[in-house]
Amino acid sequence: MAQLCRNCVSMSSSGDDDAGVQRRTGDYHSNLWDDDFIQSLSTPYGAHAYRERADRLVGEVKEMFNSLTLTLTPLSDLLQHLWMVDSVERLGIDRHFRNEIKSALDYVYSYWSEKGIGCGRESVVTDLNSTALGFRTLRLHGYPVSSDVLKVFKDENGQFACSANAQTETETEIRGILNLFRASLLAFPGEKDMEEAERFCTSYLNTVPISNGGPAGEVKYVMEYGWLTNFPRLEARNYIDVFEKDTSPCVKTRTKTEKLLELAKLEFNIFHSLQQKELKQLSRWWKDSGFSQLTFTRHRHVEFYTLASCIATDPKHSAFRLGFAKTCYLGIVLDDIYDTFGTMDELELFTAAIKRWDPSAKECLPEYMKGVYMVFYNCVNQMAREAEKSQGRDTLTYARNTWEAVFDAFLEEAKWISSGYIPTFEEYLENGKVSFGYRAATLQPILTLDIPLPLHILQEIDFPSRLNDLASSILRLRGDMCGYQAERSRGEEASSISCYMKDNPGATEEDALNHIKSMIEEKIKEINWEFLKAESNAPISSKKHAFDILRAFYHLYKYRDGFSIANNETKNLVMRTLLEPLSL
Repeated sequence: MAQLCRNCVSMSSSGDDDAGVQRRTGDYHSNLWDDDFIQSLSTPYGAHAYRERADRLVGEVKEMFNSLTLTLTPLSDLLQHLWMVDSVERLGIDRHFRNEIKSALDYVYSYWSEKGIGCGRESVVTDLNSTALGFRTLRLHGYPVSSDVLKVFKDENGQFACSANAQTETETEIRGILNLFRASLLAFPGEKDMEEAERFCTSYLNTVPISNGGPAGEVKYVMEYGWLTNFPRLEARNYIDVFEKDTSPCVKTRTKTEKLLELAKLEFNIFHSLQQKELKQLSRWWKDSGFSQLTFTRHRHVEFYTLASCIATDPKHSAFRLGFAKTCYLGIVLDDIYDTFGTMDELELFTAAIKRWDPSAKECLPEYMKGVYMVFYNCVNQMAREAEKSQGRDTLTYARNTWEAVFDAFLEEAKWISSGYIPTFEEYLENGKVSFGYRAATLQPILTLDIPLPLHILQEIDFPSRLNDLASSILRLRGDMCGYQAERSRGEEASSISCYMKDNPGATEEDALNHIKSMIEEKIKEINWEFLKAESNAPISSKKHAFDILRAFYHLYKYRDGFSIANNETKNLVMRTLLEPLSL
């Protein structure tokens, strides 16, 4: 693909055809990751000896799973099963233990009751920690568990309560509140007990003294990242640090902890070696395709690859990781062309060329657009070929239709910018859900996975599914909250904030932001339901990558617009999950 681009087109962001054209730019900071730096990266963890050691540990951990029912007492067996499942999932090594996890959770669920569970199958009373952890883990795996089980832990006034404050609580009690908090974040619409639990736990955990060991060591990062801004490799990186100092009563022997910890670190670093190889491929694609010549756009290919490799941590999913990174990078370049750099005439020509879908269509484009068009054309076609290998059918037309909708939405927003038009809130959001590009960023990458996505399942994930609509809405609204002031300074007046204020004369920016924040909170509960509901045509496993893409994008909006300002928290994410291995 890159060779074709070098031979056919230039990607200069200015040229003879640019004389006299007034262009806006976003004034974004430059690329943080020079190709020479990327190509110089090295790691020893690709050596076969590390893989051999990891494989031996996988076998030993499987033996630990299989011995649970034989070695545990009936007063602690349920919590021990849950601890094992929770540990391997948070350490990022669960892909090796799918069958063992299923058996462990089936065992726990066989003792589940409307009052929850105790630490063991013969426990006389229910236990907050066991019930909260059990509820969370079972819900995450699609078991039908009701939040009514939490009523058991309310006092006579219907309030969640604990025996003392966090300064004097025992480690077990703090861990129970922490797991109740984790469970509460998986709330479905209408689950008032979950909302009350979240408020209670948040207030309580904010008073826990921060320390390096015990459950207090977990509190900071769990409170920081919660549910929707967390994703697999980031969770593993954070939890490894916590697990190393774990003093949970579930840890009966240090040998058990040491094996899990060593395997987690080995897997983290072995995957790190694969990340380096793929990152070098991506950076060379970026350089050879001529993107460094584009001075008006956000160069975030490394950041998008970071997100991809935090989502798809199975080594065999290389096509997903590289495809997602390229798709998102191209999407952000095109967004910058439509929002700022391009003229209306150029944008209409580009949109028409996309719909023609032919290399000859580039001839009518200005010079800087020709290269972008050809790289985009080749990238979408290449991903369609990868998808055909996985899904056994041609999905190019499906992908093209998806992208055509995005370009139509881009063009509509460009017209608003050009004319200064501010639409109604409803009109803005309907268009904005498409222009954000979540659907386009998700569709082709998930089709490259070795997960069967026949049409009846894909329709539960892709447009016009409720899951797709909710994810697109959440991201558009959250993106506006983080970026509307910067966009307004560039002359982009239309945002969900300005549209809400137009629809509601007298409303302030604070009113608009509070309204939108409330909308997002409700939509998060709805999408939890769409993702985790027990009865669905699409199993959770088929929806997981699409949901994790939502989480990855949402993470970049946690502190600010991390797409545009990538030299703070986003840079730290790159360092911790992509560039820095762990000490073994």
